[in-house]
Amino acid sequence: MYAANTSNMTTEPGNNLSDLHSNLDTLFLLVCGMIVYFMQCGFAFLEAGAVRSKNTTNILIKNVMDLFISGVSYWLFGFAFAFGDGGEADKFIGLKYFASHSLPHRQYAMFFFQFTFAATASTIVSGAVAERCEFVAYFVYSVFITGFIYPVVTHWAWSSGGWLTVGDSYAALNNEVVAYQDFAGSGVVHVLGGIAALIGAIMLGPRLGRFHRSSNTVATIRGHSVPIAALGGFILFFGFLAFNGGSQLTISNSGDGEALARAVVNTVISGSFAAFMSLILNRLRVFGNTWSLLVTINGALTGMVAICAGCNVYEPYAACVVGLIAAIVFRTYSVLMVKLGIDDPLDAVAVHFGGGSWGLIAVAFFDSKEGILYAGNLKSGYKLGWQCIGLAAIVAWTASLSCLVFGLLRCFKILRVPQEEEEKGLDIPKHNEPAYPVEAYGHGHIERLIQILENNPTVVTQGFANMAFEREITDKGPYENPESRHVVVNGSSEKAKPINKSGNGITITVNNTKL
Repeated sequence: MYAANTSNMTTEPGNNLSDLHSNLDTLFLLVCGMIVYFMQCGFAFLEAGAVRSKNTTNILIKNVMDLFISGVSYWLFGFAFAFGDGGEADKFIGLKYFASHSLPHRQYAMFFFQFTFAATASTIVSGAVAERCEFVAYFVYSVFITGFIYPVVTHWAWSSGGWLTVGDSYAALNNEVVAYQDFAGSGVVHVLGGIAALIGAIMLGPRLGRFHRSSNTVATIRGHSVPIAALGGFILFFGFLAFNGGSQLTISNSGDGEALARAVVNTVISGSFAAFMSLILNRLRVFGNTWSLLVTINGALTGMVAICAGCNVYEPYAACVVGLIAAIVFRTYSVLMVKLGIDDPLDAVAVHFGGGSWGLIAVAFFDSKEGILYAGNLKSGYKLGWQCIGLAAIVAWTASLSCLVFGLLRCFKILRVPQEEEEKGLDIPKHNEPAYPVEAYGHGHIERLIQILENNPTVVTQGFANMAFEREITDKGPYENPESRHVVVNGSSEKAKPINKSGNGITITVNNTKL
């Protein structure tokens, strides 16, 4: 093998240098793509920790399948639509390289890197529709997103012939060209994924027990594992460094290293300031009055989403401002979603659509060369216009096709799981693979609990005895308890029964019967 390789080596210095540059760029894309690929693990853990234990296997298999569905659909169709030559239709869509046919080998690394982005766009949706979406429906929308909806937007913004990439020339600017700018996908990936998630959440409706229409109250449905969610957050923080830095696409050209370092540093700064601001905002009474770990993680992710569009052209202090405003946008969207009665278990819409849309607008102001706050000329105003046009086009395209896909699924009654399965959890009915021992669930599979609940329960309480502080804490929202539905149906205005402090742990009382 060694002899065969050395016999084919050229001794021309120019060719050697060119090959070295090409190999370095290929290695750079492959390594960054592998890290972005690993972000799927981060999404999986974040979503698994944020849902109830009875749906853990279901959300995990969806995140696993995101990679494989994307691998199939993006290879067959997606990459061709995104980066192929579309001929006369090239400004809108590509029409070459289906199933890698005639794709040059030197472009394989590019395919792999872009495939990981497509998988990311798809997995954003799974968080917003968690705990109630049919598995078949998940397959259908994932194929459409990764095989058509996302690739077409990619062609617009990142292909050399796409209409957002080409832009337009203006006589007022001496025929200078102004175009849309989105370095790492604030709009292409995150706004698209966030809008698809929003449409999916609206079409599906909220989880059972989330909103109490009669009393105009909102139930807190907590996830089952903060540590698992936090682990997912850490993985995503790491992955975003390659997500944004790798969007440079090359490392061998002059200035590539500086641009890469700038993108990574700005990602860290924006995420850090967004995390701090989210933590502080949530401490305010209007947002929650607590020091929330999960809100802090989502805030940091929002900052990293917002910085995507211009992380290669910002000064560090601009990244700080982008992150601070991203946190405000995130908390505003999160509260607005609840006010509108839209159930998003992962805050995917607030993080990705909120952060992504702000990131697109921020580029027009903070671009260190052409931004409004730096250049302050007519061209920077046109730039803001193009950013708004790109944002509007992505929203309109994604929303219209998502409405079509989710609407058809709803019409055929294959969008949402039956009520009985949703109450019991999807792990056992759908997969027969509970993530935890069945006695740890408390979601309807325990016969004694079912018998008690079916006997017309009117009062349900769940309390915790905190022996260290000698005080009682009454739980405010359902964790795994199937009785939440009965509370909604029969009313929750009755006072909670006092808990038995003789024990050390959890006491649940239903109609004076201890569980």
